[in-house]
Amino acid sequence: MALGGAMLRTTLRLCTLSRRVRSASAASSASMSTLLISQGRYSWLQELGLREENEGVYNGSWGGRGEVVTTYCPANNQPIARVRQASIEDYEETLKKAKEAWKVWAEVPAPKRGEIVRQIGDALRKKINVLGNLVSLEMGKISAESVGEVQEYVDVCDYAVGLSRMIGGPVLPSERPGHALIEQWNPLGLVGIITAFNFPVAVYGWNNAIAMVCGNVCLWKGAPTTSLVSVAVTKIVAQVLEDNKLPGAICSLVCGGADIGKAMAKDERVDLLSFTGSTNVGKQVAMAVQERFGRSLLELGGNNAIIVFDDADLQLVIPSALFAAVGTAGQRCTTARRLFLHESIHDEVVEKLVKAYAQVRIGDPWDANTLYGPLHTEQAVKLYVDAVAQAKQQGGSVVYGGKVIDRPGNYVEPTIVTGLPHNAPIVQTETFVPILYVIKFKTEEEAFAWNNEVKQGLSSSIFTKDLGRIFRWLGPKGSDCGIVNVNIPTSGAEIGGAFGGNKHTGGGRESGSDSWKQYMRRSTCTKSQVHRVSTINYSKDLPLAQGIKFQ
Repeated sequence: MALGGAMLRTTLRLCTLSRRVRSASAASSASMSTLLISQGRYSWLQELGLREENEGVYNGSWGGRGEVVTTYCPANNQPIARVRQASIEDYEETLKKAKEAWKVWAEVPAPKRGEIVRQIGDALRKKINVLGNLVSLEMGKISAESVGEVQEYVDVCDYAVGLSRMIGGPVLPSERPGHALIEQWNPLGLVGIITAFNFPVAVYGWNNAIAMVCGNVCLWKGAPTTSLVSVAVTKIVAQVLEDNKLPGAICSLVCGGADIGKAMAKDERVDLLSFTGSTNVGKQVAMAVQERFGRSLLELGGNNAIIVFDDADLQLVIPSALFAAVGTAGQRCTTARRLFLHESIHDEVVEKLVKAYAQVRIGDPWDANTLYGPLHTEQAVKLYVDAVAQAKQQGGSVVYGGKVIDRPGNYVEPTIVTGLPHNAPIVQTETFVPILYVIKFKTEEEAFAWNNEVKQGLSSSIFTKDLGRIFRWLGPKGSDCGIVNVNIPTSGAEIGGAFGGNKHTGGGRESGSDSWKQYMRRSTCTKSQVHRVSTINYSKDLPLAQGIKFQ
């Protein structure tokens, strides 16, 4: 699994950029009557509690007084259903209810919070296939990937349950007799979560499960173009909270666009803002949060590379490169966009890769036989066309693909481009579409340098059998990315390891390892400021630190 940002991932401006999110007032009465949800083939959507028009605000009760938007199926560009978004008034009301809910949630012992998260995981398990079908329908990724994405939320819930009994700070040796030095970790309070269209379930799950066991409440704004997924997931979570007689606002939802996103970034009551999206918008978010001295967790762009040396096992290389470049139609933040091949094997690998691309089954994403579905939006198709044109203008040769597919929906051919220099402008640009730039290299030094020369630093891979090279790749002069792989593709990260990247990728870390610390603060027992420790004197004397005498 891989998540993170790109040019087309959810931005605070998405509702104004995307032609696929249209106001109900602008939609014709004809389109209103042909919503997919009203057709028998899609009656399963009702199993998720969805209707023709859905309320997009949840804070213990459902509502919404903002714009009504229609979401569309990328496979045919037909309208699915409508969602009423949050107004600023809805946001304000929801945030206040979430803050009140925190007073209840923070008093629940961490292991019992873990029990609630366990129940959320179980509830998701029961809906895993139907929720996966919705992801395929509204986002466009193939069925196997969509179900796998829901599985990630389930897995993170399991991970968080264990974590709920392990959160703790050390008791450290004190230099003063009869003293103990203790680190205490406390919840931040309210975690705002802004997620992207390409992983509309998993990214929320990563943040939500960990934040909850840490004692935080969550306020979620999903991508406008996947609003139905946001509503469906929240309904599942809300039922668990209701069954346990807990405030629903613990996991609040505010579907919306730029106005809601900006409000969250500027709001001092949002103790941590987790943003997944493009680097450009992430920079704006970071500045807005930093201006109020808030905390942000950023998962942004990734111009990822695979390096293949002359001793590599090509039986591993070909399927790895194929999945990394073509999976999710190139719309993963960990998608491989650059493939560096040693000059001695360049032609052989390209030939094998072209043959592999030709076998990719393209079709409806909910068809179990499909390996490659549509791009998410019509705007993505335009970016694809523009990028192919730029690659040709800069000296590249399209050896496979390069064209829009003539069929309903946002389908383009997975594309391989050769002949470009490593520093060509288009190679240095992350375009969130399935275009792979293949580049020759001669030495290990230049390959490592080329991997690191882009502004992003998310995921990277090498294929080699040289043990020394592997450790150089993992060492201080190797990859500068947050995810450094050996003999596996750039995508497919596991939930047990902290996910995130460096440089323009934002520096955030989500999911496993010690990422839970981002959702908490080190504090004194009286919950004062960040990064302080508690020293407890259990003796009858008052020795001072550093041997100071004050008598």
